[in-house]
Amino acid sequence: MVAVVHGLTDAGIDDEAVLKRLVDNLPEDQQKDIGTALDMAAELYAGKKLGTGEDVLQHGVGMALQVAALNLHRDSRIAALLYSANDFLPDAKETLTAKFGGHVAPLVDNLYRLKDLRPLTEAASHDRGGDADAKAQAEILRKMMLAMVDDIRVVMLRLASRTQTLRWFTDHDTPARRGMARESLEIYAPLANRLGVWQIKWEIEDLSFRFLEPDTYKRIAKQLDEKRVERENFIESATVRLKEEMRKAGFEAEVYGRPKHIYSIWNKMRAKHLDFEQVYDVRAMRIIVPEVKDCYAALGIVHALWHPIHGEFDDYISHPKGNFYRSLHTAVMAEDGRSLEVQIRTPEMHRHAELGVAAHWRYKEAGAPARAESAYDEKIAWLRQLLSWREEITDSAAWVEQFKRASLDDTIYVLTPQGRVLDLPQGATPIDFAYRLHTDIGHRCRGAKVDGHLVPLNKPLANGQRVEITTAKTGGPSRDWLAPGYLHSSRARQKVKAWFAAQQEQEMLAQGRAFIARELQRDGFTQANLDELSHKLGFKNPDQMYLAAARGEVGPRAVRVALRGTPDEAEVVPETLAKQSKVSQSGDSGRILVVGVDKLMTQLGRCCKPVPPDAVAGFVTRGRGVSVHRLDCANFRNMAAKNPERVIDAQWGGAQTGIYATDLQVEAHDRQGLLRDISEVLSKEKINVTAVKTQSKGGMARMAFTVELGSAEHLQRMLDRVGEVEGVTLVRRG
Repeated sequence: MVAVVHGLTDAGIDDEAVLKRLVDNLPEDQQKDIGTALDMAAELYAGKKLGTGEDVLQHGVGMALQVAALNLHRDSRIAALLYSANDFLPDAKETLTAKFGGHVAPLVDNLYRLKDLRPLTEAASHDRGGDADAKAQAEILRKMMLAMVDDIRVVMLRLASRTQTLRWFTDHDTPARRGMARESLEIYAPLANRLGVWQIKWEIEDLSFRFLEPDTYKRIAKQLDEKRVERENFIESATVRLKEEMRKAGFEAEVYGRPKHIYSIWNKMRAKHLDFEQVYDVRAMRIIVPEVKDCYAALGIVHALWHPIHGEFDDYISHPKGNFYRSLHTAVMAEDGRSLEVQIRTPEMHRHAELGVAAHWRYKEAGAPARAESAYDEKIAWLRQLLSWREEITDSAAWVEQFKRASLDDTIYVLTPQGRVLDLPQGATPIDFAYRLHTDIGHRCRGAKVDGHLVPLNKPLANGQRVEITTAKTGGPSRDWLAPGYLHSSRARQKVKAWFAAQQEQEMLAQGRAFIARELQRDGFTQANLDELSHKLGFKNPDQMYLAAARGEVGPRAVRVALRGTPDEAEVVPETLAKQSKVSQSGDSGRILVVGVDKLMTQLGRCCKPVPPDAVAGFVTRGRGVSVHRLDCANFRNMAAKNPERVIDAQWGGAQTGIYATDLQVEAHDRQGLLRDISEVLSKEKINVTAVKTQSKGGMARMAFTVELGSAEHLQRMLDRVGEVEGVTLVRRG
């Protein structure tokens, strides 16, 4: 390892004890691998500097020392040393695999990928002001960091890297120091907290706080130092007394004073509006006992010795934190009025509290390949619960719903062209992304680029991709988007459905407005007040009147009565209509001849839409002439049963020419492109479609078309052609 020692010395690391710490607790054959990695790192990084100014080799060794302190084993330590191999080694993946096996290169690769997040985390930490959007971006970035890696140790390595950077800044005051500290405090410290790696969390917080609030940091540090001798004497006395009491009770316990962290003291002072002397855990001790039952026995002894402070007891054994932290916390008051905080836990709880998820990976690495599938399964199980923890968020209630919907295995994180991170459900497409940006962008979406390449609108997105949407100046969504494969989020699907519903309403408004305008012109009331007219007809506003008119709920007679104030003679049903039997052969441009009456106003029933040569009959309406229906029309049968005197014979005229509207019902197995294929058939048959309604449920699609055609023969040919479309199981006239 001569080359290693020289490399370290050149980088300012002259303590050979570092080498011993790097291989601590490793088997001899693995120690040789660490030496090989060190030699390789020293050669690769010689004379190289990071953007901060820190020596690349020094940074890697600092990372590796932290990883060793967390008890991670061979692969993690090697990956820490060779963290920047991809920057200086063209065939890094192949070389690392050949030298160290197949488990180191993926760690280095994933760590290298996380560098892409650096501009995003930096931007998120600078975009401050305490607003909800900034907090949301920081939270999403923490989740994205976890989602972008397939081995949780990569996140541990990233945290170790950031801690090493902050350590280097303690001796190097550069312009980047404050920005890096703010980013660390807002992104990385909560991430370490979430993973339960307290060693790293506390160090990141204290160092960041030191750079961001140097005066406050020095003041608290000075107060701690001034009371250090008094505090140490108090802790030593309390420790001796507690050990003696526990020995008398027959318990074995490890009791010692607990180091204090300046940032946590300041946070408590700020949150509870306390002076330094009022902070209970300035004096603190920890008790380690063999079993869980001993924790509660030790708690009883502590409370027997000193008076417990009300409201300062927490049982995290019975009710662990979301990151599986378990311990008993209590605060007591000594006889002289000084407070003391006590933590009580088992060795297993202590190991997890200090190392977090690293405590579990230690055993994974030691006995089996670290990249086994079970390792990934364990990570998923852990992070599902870890991501639900929200204790570090002050306004936790506002974030509950966000955490509920964003778990690691059903959420992806993608970037806008400006670098903003958005969370989407797994399987989301560019259209989902467009609607996530803005409803109007979703409506006008016409194309998408992912990482600079054009992609289909139904292509699922993946973590970390940068998505750019191409929009039209005007227009709306396509009905094809409601087919499977285009929209994955329920929010986007609802937006598309709402757009089509609004369009249908606009069409009905236009139809109703035209009808009312025509009736007003016919009766000579073109200057009528529409608000008054709608109120007389029983509607709140003209729009409701228009919709009712389009649905056939408001007829010409109702409009005339509302305008003139009294019913006209149109209300009287001509009795002669039901008595005449002569069929008139004369006619005008109308297509229907009604028995016994020439030139009578007629209209086709909207409910059944008769088409020649359907058997038809007439029904005399109030004020709208004769409505002609098919004999098998259910609506006609109901009206005839109630008012048989209004039924008259009717037949089609001899020419039987013109365009007729009718309904078409189609049922089919749902598939992509079904609507397009049916539309192509109708287009080839030269059939005009005036309305379409579709519904998909349980894999079946049900479609209702309103079409215009010239004869029953034309109708039958259309039914035959549509029935031949792939997947269609039923096609019939409505």
